[in-house]
Amino acid sequence: MLYISEKKLQEEEEFNTIIEDLVQNETVQEMKKYRQHFQTSCFEHCKTVAYYSYKMCKHLGLDYKSATRAGMLHDLFLYDWRKPRPDGKGFHGFRHPRTALGNAMRLFNLNDIEKDCILKHMWPLTVSLPKYKESYIITLADKYATFLENKQSVKANFKIQKCYRYAYVILCMLIFV
Repeated sequence: MLYISEKKLQEEEEFNTIIEDLVQNETVQEMKKYRQHFQTSCFEHCKTVAYYSYKMCKHLGLDYKSATRAGMLHDLFLYDWRKPRPDGKGFHGFRHPRTALGNAMRLFNLNDIEKDCILKHMWPLTVSLPKYKESYIITLADKYATFLENKQSVKANFKIQKCYRYAYVILCMLIFV
């Protein structure tokens, strides 16, 4: 039987309560339509970033509510970044934080920490330094979530390739025996 501590359950409940209004929003739900990294949707990626931001900021005594909310909205850009833009303007890594911030501001009242977290989450790619500690946490959580998503996909792909290799060897053995 799997044992989950009372503290862990309370943290999960608090985390879900913090982002409840965000994840129920129709526009935020649209992030499920866009792939972020390999098989991870933009929505799943943002929720992962929000969770790690929540955990780190709460542990460090920072504004974990603002960081959690910003993590959930940091990639609210709503387009397939793999396809070239019709207007040909800018590299996705540089432009999407502003797009996400604009979309988030149209939907929700954001405080200064949330705005800075969303706008600066691509640092150091975008050269403007984050203003708040929470912004640095979002940046780290974003990179960590990306690493985990890429690792998971590469590992799954390696297993598939390994199976094909064994199937090929067995097929060759059957043909030549």
